[in-house]
Amino acid sequence: MTWVLIVFVALLILGMPVVFAIGISGFIFFLQQPSLPLTMPVQRILSETQNFALLAIPMFIFAGNLMNETGITKRLVKFATTLAGHMYGSLAQVSVVLSTLMGGVCGSAIADASMEARILGPTMTSRGYSRAYSAAVHGFTALITIAIPPSIGLVLYGTIGEVSIGRLLAGGIGPGLLMSVFLATAVAITARRRKYMPERPKMAPLGEILPTFAHTLWAILFPFLLLVTLRFGLLVPSEAGAAAAVYAMVVGLVAYREMTWEGFKRAVRLTIMDVGMVMFLIALSSLISYAMTWEMVPQALSQLLLGISRNPKIVIGIIVLFLLFLGMFVDSTVMILLLTSILVPVIKGVGVDPVYFGVLMVISCAFGLLTPPVGLAMYSVCSIMECSVEDFVREGWPFALAVLLVILAMYLFPPLVTFIPNAIFG
Repeated sequence: MTWVLIVFVALLILGMPVVFAIGISGFIFFLQQPSLPLTMPVQRILSETQNFALLAIPMFIFAGNLMNETGITKRLVKFATTLAGHMYGSLAQVSVVLSTLMGGVCGSAIADASMEARILGPTMTSRGYSRAYSAAVHGFTALITIAIPPSIGLVLYGTIGEVSIGRLLAGGIGPGLLMSVFLATAVAITARRRKYMPERPKMAPLGEILPTFAHTLWAILFPFLLLVTLRFGLLVPSEAGAAAAVYAMVVGLVAYREMTWEGFKRAVRLTIMDVGMVMFLIALSSLISYAMTWEMVPQALSQLLLGISRNPKIVIGIIVLFLLFLGMFVDSTVMILLLTSILVPVIKGVGVDPVYFGVLMVISCAFGLLTPPVGLAMYSVCSIMECSVEDFVREGWPFALAVLLVILAMYLFPPLVTFIPNAIFG
């Protein structure tokens, strides 16, 4: 197992794409085991793609891409602008509201950050907002989509860790809404200091808010319909993903009538690219997951942590700090794929609810998307907004602090995560 880790780190340092570094280092493990036939890695890769529960991932990705082609996004932007237009830094506040609403449409922090930077970024720059400030706002507010269902990270964790996906999606709502409040507060404080003025003199009247809300109702309803179908057993997660795709098409064709043949083809093309990347990672990561199981790494890690302390708070605290540190170097999806099968037995061993831990883990891993040197969402928004990483870090620390406070709140108060799942599912 030592050589596997050495090769994996060495390949990453040399700049090899993560998916190939995982595959090559995982294959080396099988070369070191004469008792295992060389057909085993091929079988592992193929068998991982046959997991029925994983059907939820491509279906939710397809649903998100379809919704972006139906006019839902522009309606959400208009609704968010109506709600936040009277606040200081109103365009930045729009980003917070939009990310909260987009959680039910997108499910991907990188996609949400890129979309908001392209839609709101030019207007913010023309209004005098710093490019780096705008990039930081779009990047960190996109983390809200990681928590609001349907979160792809939570679906991955639930599938690999054999944890209820319905409870995980419900568990993300509380932290997602709290993150919205904390980030909105950070925007309000920083915008006042910078004198980023409101876009409108006073709050929009109810007569303007309600019609705008009605136009976005189909998008806002989606996460609630998803939880209802899972709660009453009408659909399993994989079926819910397919139903979400059908729902998006019906909204585009019947409700908004903006779905075109070109838009449908564009959604299919983007879905194939996204699913190909995710499934390739899942398939090859199965090699390292098998190696860790063979070498009994979960059991060894459990004994190590229990040797330090048997207090669940201390064990969870150590794991969260480790995830935040590792997130600076490894993509969040890779971390979830590689670490879930290791950490779930550990936290079960100390009596921690795997649903609570899953939401905490996924959000902690996602924080690395905005931290150097390997923050994918950070590089995406910096490229779109044409600002340096140094400026992004300097402007982004108040928003990073807001997200870290949410993680701390989740760590200290588990009911923040578990209250809604327990209320819905019992």
